[in-house]
Amino acid sequence: MRFLELLAGVPGVLALPPTDAEITAPVSETAQHVQPGGVFLARVGRSVDGHALIPEAVERGAAAVVGTRPPGEAECPVPYAQVADGMQALGPLAAAYYGHPSRRLTVLGVTGTDGKTTTATLLHSILIAAGYRAGLLSTVSAVIGDETLETGLHVTTPPADEVQMYLARMVEAGLTHAVIEATSHGLAQGRVGGVAFDVAVLTNVTHEHLDFHGTWEQYRRDKARLFEMAATSERKPGTPKGAVINAADPSAAYFRQMARGVDRIVTYAADGTPADFQAQAIVYGPDATRFTLTGPGRLSVTVESPLVGAFNVANILAAAAAVSLLVPDPARLAEAIAAGTRQMAPIPGRMERIDEGQDFLAIVDFAHTPNALRRALEAARTMIAPGRRVIAVFGSAGLRDREKRRMMAEIGMELADRCVLTAEDPRTESLDAILEEMAQGAIRRGGVEGETFWRVPDRGRAVAFGCSLARPGDVVIACGKGHEQSMCFGTVEYPWDDRDAMRAALRGSPLLTLPTAAAPPELDDRVG
Repeated sequence: MRFLELLAGVPGVLALPPTDAEITAPVSETAQHVQPGGVFLARVGRSVDGHALIPEAVERGAAAVVGTRPPGEAECPVPYAQVADGMQALGPLAAAYYGHPSRRLTVLGVTGTDGKTTTATLLHSILIAAGYRAGLLSTVSAVIGDETLETGLHVTTPPADEVQMYLARMVEAGLTHAVIEATSHGLAQGRVGGVAFDVAVLTNVTHEHLDFHGTWEQYRRDKARLFEMAATSERKPGTPKGAVINAADPSAAYFRQMARGVDRIVTYAADGTPADFQAQAIVYGPDATRFTLTGPGRLSVTVESPLVGAFNVANILAAAAAVSLLVPDPARLAEAIAAGTRQMAPIPGRMERIDEGQDFLAIVDFAHTPNALRRALEAARTMIAPGRRVIAVFGSAGLRDREKRRMMAEIGMELADRCVLTAEDPRTESLDAILEEMAQGAIRRGGVEGETFWRVPDRGRAVAFGCSLARPGDVVIACGKGHEQSMCFGTVEYPWDDRDAMRAALRGSPLLTLPTAAAPPELDDRVG
């Protein structure tokens, strides 16, 4: 492909190069990853100006460069094009390089504050049960046929060039459908730019990521980009345009408005709110959830899922509603929903049980927002007998929305019997200061330090302490990290896995967060 061909579909091109170049390798915004014959995208980031890295990219073999500075300021020895917004240009550039793979797939996107990964995985499983050859791109992994690939240490939509690469691999593997988990960061930063979405799905919109988006209104607006993309992207022969909206969410009307232009809008609700898809006769068990799913066309399906909690009933309804847009036959749809929800593989770090032969339940969950923590603790309560206790271990991330710290602690005191406050990616902030804010929130909700809540800065010791509090029949739930494989202290990502920490705690040998972490007082001295 020629460089000028690559630029043809990119929005906001301000200056084209006087000479062309042959492009034989992918587009990258990381100079170290540029391959000979590839294109380097230079943009001004939060801490680094990519234009300063042009010499390194050219030395590594970049055949051309796209940047946001005028050509005269770039000092680039290879063909250079200027665009208005480098962040939004990467997706269309990568899509063009890979031959616009999403145009050859039916693409369903899932967004929302909580439940995105579970809903996307459910959707993928139901599509497979319906007989489709479907791929999945989530914040946990990319599933392409029989191949599963990890997508990153921390949770977010992969960079735009990787998204297009995964979609291209799906096309090469002969897949016909793709499910993409679209985070608010991914939507705002153009990571799914160049993707031709056909169906957009909303789980919910609650308090989260205001450190990045600035306001709740902008956060919601960035989520809604997915619905605009589904409504405005080019149509594919035989593929309907659709939107799936949680009717119980306060922003339902807003998202319905943003979805104007799709062929059909389908709603769902797990709380009795009037909607197209609903759940009846719900029974929550410690190891499964059972209910009757009802929908248009007298659809009625008996659902039995290993997923627990009310929030997962909503996730199942969302996935079923999305598949209904593609499978109009009620009988086929019912079979796919029943089989897909029953057969779905467990999602790492989502209400994941850890069993080392202990006499209480031990769970690891990704809940890192106030709403997700509330739902996780409510679900944990349904898994134990009356009179048994919920012991929650959680923190709140540094350099993120500070209001969450108070809210998380208050929810913990409201719904758990004992809370252990600990580290969760403090980054460059003071962990002690974060824990102090959380402790004040706990106290305001009636918590008594040393009796109903504790501060244990080292996360491994905190998990072990939580387990030391447990009595037979209790549940210990560690929230906030889930499947993630690292934890950030300062600017360094250190290897970390909550599931390993829980296993180590259950075996009696706490896994330390950092080798140099200061040891708190002996665990026995902290038991209240």
